Amino acid sequence: MLIAADQKRYVSDAGAKSRDAVLQSPAMLNRLPPFLALLCALPVHALDGEIAVHDPATVIQEAGHYYTYGTGNGLPMLSSDDGWTWHHAGSLMSAVPGGKPGADVLARGGNNTWAPDVIHVGDRYFLYYAAPGTQPKSAIGLLVGRTLDPASPDFKWEDGGPVVWSDGVEDSNAIDPGVLLAPDGRLWLTYGSYFGYIRLVELNPKTGQRLDPRRAPFDIAVNSEASVPIYHEGWYYLLVTHGSCCVGASSTYNIRVGRARKVTGPYLDNMGVDMLEGGGKLFAGSRGRHVGPGHVGLLDLGDAVQKFSMHYEADLDRGGISVLDIRPLLWRDGWPVAGDNLTAGIYAIESARSGNVLELAVQGAPVGGFRPRRPPGTSGPPPPPQPGPPLAEQEATDVGAAWPATTDVRLAPALLQAQQKWMLAPVANAGGYPGAPYFRITIAGTERSLTATAGGELAAAPFTAAAEQLWRIDQLTDGTYRISPKSVPGIRDALALSAVGSSMPTLAKFDPTSDRQRWLLRSP
Repeated sequence: MLIAADQKRYVSDAGAKSRDAVLQSPAMLNRLPPFLALLCALPVHALDGEIAVHDPATVIQEAGHYYTYGTGNGLPMLSSDDGWTWHHAGSLMSAVPGGKPGADVLARGGNNTWAPDVIHVGDRYFLYYAAPGTQPKSAIGLLVGRTLDPASPDFKWEDGGPVVWSDGVEDSNAIDPGVLLAPDGRLWLTYGSYFGYIRLVELNPKTGQRLDPRRAPFDIAVNSEASVPIYHEGWYYLLVTHGSCCVGASSTYNIRVGRARKVTGPYLDNMGVDMLEGGGKLFAGSRGRHVGPGHVGLLDLGDAVQKFSMHYEADLDRGGISVLDIRPLLWRDGWPVAGDNLTAGIYAIESARSGNVLELAVQGAPVGGFRPRRPPGTSGPPPPPQPGPPLAEQEATDVGAAWPATTDVRLAPALLQAQQKWMLAPVANAGGYPGAPYFRITIAGTERSLTATAGGELAAAPFTAAAEQLWRIDQLTDGTYRISPKSVPGIRDALALSAVGSSMPTLAKFDPTSDRQRWLLRSP
C-alpha cells in the first residue's frame, strides 16, 4: 500500500521535541476514506521527549510532577510536568553526601547503582537501589529524602545504609528491589534474580530499614527478576520480569504475575502453579516495534484510573534503545491486564450506560438496506430479500454539505451514519498526561471538533487547538474510557463527558461509581 507523503507518520529522533505518535497533518488523515484511515491508524507509542532509561523505578508523582530513576552512574533521574513529555534531570546520587553509595553498602555489595524503586511513606520518600559487586554478591541500599523536586531547597538524600544483601554463596542475589505499602500500613520489600529466589522481607515504615533482621526472608518465586508486589481487592499480586535482558532487540523480557491472599504467599498463577515452581501468568510481552517489557510499577491516579510504568528493552523506532513507557492497567476476572494506549483512528463513541452513540445534531441520511416490499396493487407476501453488493461506507463528503460549521451534539442509536464517526488523533506539541498526548475528537472528513463550552456543555466547532478542544482519554480499570477536556471555559473543576440520559451528553464531575461518564470506543 502506497501512502502519500503528506499522509505519513510524524517521525522524529530521540532528541526531538515531538514524538512519532502525532499526525503531521490531521486534516489530511481526515480526508482518507474510513477503511483506509483505520488501516493507517497511528499508534501512540512510548512516551515523548527524553525517555531513554533502563530498569526504571515505579513512576511516582509529587505536586503534579512525575519522576522516575534508572540504572546507571549515580541513578539517572527523569522528570515530567505532565507524565507525557519527559526530560533528563541529572542523577540522584548528586544529592547524596559523597555522591555514591555509603561505606556499609559498598562493603556488602559494590560501587554500582542499579534498578531502583521508590515509595512515599508519611513525610518521607524511601528509595531502594541495588549496589552489586561481582554477582551474586550485592546489597540493596536505602536513600531517604523529603522531596523529589531537584529545584526545592529541601532536595537532598541521606544514606540509609544497606537493607538486605547477598554474600555470593547463598541462593539469592540482592538486586532489583520492589516495595509495597500494604493497606494495613505494613511495608514490604521484594528482591532477587535468576541467581536464586525472589525474596520478601518486612520493613519498618518509620525508618525504611528492615523490621527484624533476625527473621529469615520469605522465598516467594524463582526463575525471574525485577519483582514488585501490589495489592488489589483482597489479593496480593507479585509481578516479575521473566526472560533475558540487556541485548537490545534480542532481549526476551516479559512480565508475569501470580497472586496470594497473604503478602507472604504462596503466589499462584491462573493455572494454580506456584511461582516457587516456575509459575506465572503472562501480563505483558513484546509487541510491534517495542521489545522486552520489564521492571513494572503501579501508578494509581485514583477515580478508577490505574496505569503501570515499565521499560522496553528496545524501541525500534528510537534505534533500539531502552525506553520508559506508561500504559493503562485493567482488571479482569481478578487478574491484572496490560491495557493499550489509544491509537488514532475513526471510532463510534458509545455510552456504556445506554448504548447510544455521540453524534452531530444534524439530519442523518439512511445508509441503506431497506426491507423488500410488495409491488403496489399486489397481494401475498413480499418477495424474499436478495443479496446485493456491499453497501458503501457513508462519508461526510457525501451527506454533509448542508451541515452547519458549528452545531450541537447529542446521543442517538448507532446507525453507522457519517455524523456518528469521530476521528481521534493526537495533537502535536499540545502536551499530555501520564502515558498519552491530548487528542482532538473530530467528525471524520471535516474540521468539526468536539468542544467544551461555557457552562459545561458541548458543541462541535471548527478545530483551533484551543484547550477546550483538547481531550484526555483515560482507559479505566474495567476497560471503558473517561473522556475529559483539558479545560472548560469559565469552570475550574475537572469535568468529564457524561450521558445525562439516552439522548443528552454534557460535562460533569467524574463519578467512579456511575456509568454516566464511562464510554466505549468502537470501530464504526
